[in-house]
Amino acid sequence: MPPVTMTALRLRPGMLARQSRQLAVSPTIRLIPRLNQPVSCRFVSSSSTADSSLPPRPSFLRRAASVFAIGLVFTSIGIAMATAPAMPTVNSLLNPPTDEETLTMFTPKTDHEREVEDYINNHPLTQAMRTKDGFYESRPHLKIPHSYRNYNLTGGTLMGPGRVVVPPVTFAEKGGKSLVSISYLGEELCGHPGIVHGGLLATMLDEGLARCCFAALPFKVGLTANLNINYRSPAPAGSYVVLKATTTKVEGRKAWVEGRIETLVGEGETPTVLAEATALFISPKQAGMMMNVYPTT
Repeated sequence: MPPVTMTALRLRPGMLARQSRQLAVSPTIRLIPRLNQPVSCRFVSSSSTADSSLPPRPSFLRRAASVFAIGLVFTSIGIAMATAPAMPTVNSLLNPPTDEETLTMFTPKTDHEREVEDYINNHPLTQAMRTKDGFYESRPHLKIPHSYRNYNLTGGTLMGPGRVVVPPVTFAEKGGKSLVSISYLGEELCGHPGIVHGGLLATMLDEGLARCCFAALPFKVGLTANLNINYRSPAPAGSYVVLKATTTKVEGRKAWVEGRIETLVGEGETPTVLAEATALFISPKQAGMMMNVYPTT
């Protein structure tokens, strides 16, 4: 009996060891499928649902074309908004008003302007020039786009009340042969008190003589190469003056012109010559490009 009992006691530790190993391994083996199986099921279920509900992705070329088209549309809108304020100026440059249209573009705003305007329009010299063949009437300074006039000396800075009160009225002979221009010079253009500054008379002669010969030059534009002035009498402020110019010679891109500024007087009266000048004007080789930027006639 005692040996049998000892054998039974020896077997129990072995059985306990095996059982302990089974207890240590079995739970681990059983946990692996429990952890992996739900994840695997969820992954398969979600991926299959997404594939069936979402449309196929467009190709790279289609996406690139869409981005480019959107960018082009917004860029075009931005350019249009940025250039819109400049369109009237561009239109004025490309399509300047005609000589006839400039005669209706000025409207006197004050009593003094209306007085000066009426005097010039009804003066015997104006009436006589309107009946001469081969001459056309205009107000050249009004061909300058309105947005440019603030940057133009004779068409903007010197124009207005107290200065050149109304835009000068000009009669130019066809072919650039001669020119007559009538102006009123206000009290704010003086050098000495009551006397118009000689620099203003020089500016008027430079511009008036050049405008006289424009039609005789290639592309109807010329730059001053030489200007000689002789002052004859003081020019009183607040008076009417007339500029007369004649083209004396033309050779290719060169034109020689002479002219003078004198007082505007009534019929039978002798005008006072204020200043005389001779000038040489040359049409530049780039005159064609200049005509596209700034109208001269």
